[in-house]
Amino acid sequence: MHELQPMHDEAPAAAPVKLGRAIVVTSGKGGVGKTTTTANLGTALAKRGARVALVDADVGLRNLDIVLGLESRVKYHVLDVLDESVTLDEALVPDKHTGTLMLLAAAQTREKDEVDTEKMRELVQRLREKFDYVLIDCPAGIEMGFKNAVVGADEAIVVCTPEVSAVRDVDRVVGLLGNKFKPQLIINRLRPALVKKGKMLSVEDVNAILRLPLLGVIADEPEIIVTTNKGEPLALRDEGATASAYHAIAARIAGEDVPAPTVETKDSFLDKLGSFFGGRRA
Repeated sequence: MHELQPMHDEAPAAAPVKLGRAIVVTSGKGGVGKTTTTANLGTALAKRGARVALVDADVGLRNLDIVLGLESRVKYHVLDVLDESVTLDEALVPDKHTGTLMLLAAAQTREKDEVDTEKMRELVQRLREKFDYVLIDCPAGIEMGFKNAVVGADEAIVVCTPEVSAVRDVDRVVGLLGNKFKPQLIINRLRPALVKKGKMLSVEDVNAILRLPLLGVIADEPEIIVTTNKGEPLALRDEGATASAYHAIAARIAGEDVPAPTVETKDSFLDKLGSFFGGRRA
């Protein structure tokens, strides 16, 4: 007879790593506030206790470090990591104000076509293993820089100012993204006084064209420029209409059922156009 061998407990299978969310912040058109939006949303999410990595994908034209007030602390950049010159941990720069926020800066003196797209995908995947949110600041345009910025993301936030040219560019970007990225909209730099005078598109006008889920509306407040120049995102504050709007958008990103922040206006630009021609919009 064969002796029974003692049973050994099998080692439990390792739990799968829970990946964070990779969200590209884009618009197509430059100068609409993508970088400021990225910095403020990252700050607002970090203030909620989330671990957040901000990736500046604008190789050759980095600005995210300046908006965060971290330009003097940047020693390495994304291409150093992709080239394996330094480790990811060495390149990540901790935020001065929020303990769970980190920056991976762009290279200032390199070109966008030096980025290996597949390596960029792998880098974002590694960041998703470390952080709850990875926000990728997309460069302007829809060429190579855009492709590298979106390659590792699975969600998109499109930033649009209430201008016809900006709406057109966003519409094109949304077409390139497709449904896979579940794009959501932030309308930035809205001026209620201009909307009331019929000199600027309203939220309703922009929504009528783009038909995207609205994350929120940010007013064109001079204080945003002041805080950006100081390297202190407005979302560091707990009070104020615009700071509260960033925090509400962050809550919506996190899945909370809160209303999309908006800015109250009356007559829209298209309504005014209709009155000029003696009629109304259908």
